[in-house]
Amino acid sequence: MSARRFSLDSNVLVYFFDHRDKIKQSIAEQIIVAAPARDCMIGLQAVGEFHVASTRKKILQAAEASRGVSYYLATFSTFQPTPDSHRIAAREAAAGRFSYWDCVLLASAAEAGCTMLLSEDMQDGTRLGNIAVRNPFGAKGLSAAAAAALAP
Repeated sequence: MSARRFSLDSNVLVYFFDHRDKIKQSIAEQIIVAAPARDCMIGLQAVGEFHVASTRKKILQAAEASRGVSYYLATFSTFQPTPDSHRIAAREAAAGRFSYWDCVLLASAAEAGCTMLLSEDMQDGTRLGNIAVRNPFGAKGLSAAAAAALAP
């Protein structure tokens, strides 16, 4: 594990396949292509959310989404939520800091040693313990935080 270990939220995984938004797809492609060579892990929760979101939004057919799941599982090391992730999520959701499922993802990523989660769905710069949320989609392309995570 390194101090630069990071994770990807499902929205990054979805944009990789989303031809409707060429700019975000290009940024997601930069991330998905470079991240496996860096200290990047993805949550099994994010993989499941990818399948649900990409089929619900009609970005992919179920068979294509299934191939996407297989690709992500073969390409990245994964982590899963623990009972402690859920305890933290319940506490933080009750305090109004995060949605329950966002917090489960953050807490389980932190347990896996991640210090950053690339996501556009949570407020940029928000922290939960040692993990920070950073939006990878900058005004002019890949955000500075995402570029730093992908740097050799």
